[in-house]
Amino acid sequence: MEKAVSTLQHWIDESRSIVFFGGAGVSTESGIPDFRSVDGLYRQQYDYPPEEILSRSFFDARPEEFFRFYRAKMLCLDAKPNAAHRTLARLEEAGRLRSVVTQNIDGLHQAAGSRRVWELHGSVLRNFCMSCRRPFTAREILECAGAPRCPCGGLIKPDVVLYQEALDQDVMQNALTDIRQADLLIVGGTSLSVYPAAGLIQYYRGKRLVLINKSPTSCDSRADLLIAAPIGALLGQIEVRPL
Repeated sequence: MEKAVSTLQHWIDESRSIVFFGGAGVSTESGIPDFRSVDGLYRQQYDYPPEEILSRSFFDARPEEFFRFYRAKMLCLDAKPNAAHRTLARLEEAGRLRSVVTQNIDGLHQAAGSRRVWELHGSVLRNFCMSCRRPFTAREILECAGAPRCPCGGLIKPDVVLYQEALDQDVMQNALTDIRQADLLIVGGTSLSVYPAAGLIQYYRGKRLVLINKSPTSCDSRADLLIAAPIGALLGQIEVRPL
């Protein structure tokens, strides 16, 4: 592990256009659970698998049940950025990190200070009335009961990409452009199993691909540096040096 950290440090020190691509594992160290983890308690509380609950058809058909799950499993508003978020923000401030491309919807990268963040799956921090587009805060969604309604009567929807919905094409294009122009791509905290987001990795043309994840992924064989470790604990060891 020490050798891997030393290699990563050396590559970061040589880079001028790093892109970080991350998933749920980046936020689990902040106490945000991976919603796909289904245990015995989950089965006692919900009659549907999480992927079905978080689909657009389920949202439209059973908004009350959707928001019961959403408030319990997706709205972790007291979570704080961890060492991974903070290190990435410092790398951007130092001029080494071009952008963060994230599959997470928790806003922790921005809370840590990152400015150029491409949120592939949206954010729980943005919510809009489906009728009049009036915005609502995540706290308002958390503290109300049942399916939240706007004063106009419209149903309020979180600005997150549900299953069966398309990703924002502008966000995808910006993320793709940054990945193509990166001189170092660090992929962390993701199984690379959720498409189309995971497909962005194939457009990387740089010479060094770093993959940090506790479990194997489909891209392990492509990685120039493969580290099986919690990403917060690992990136917390990186020293951010100015250009």
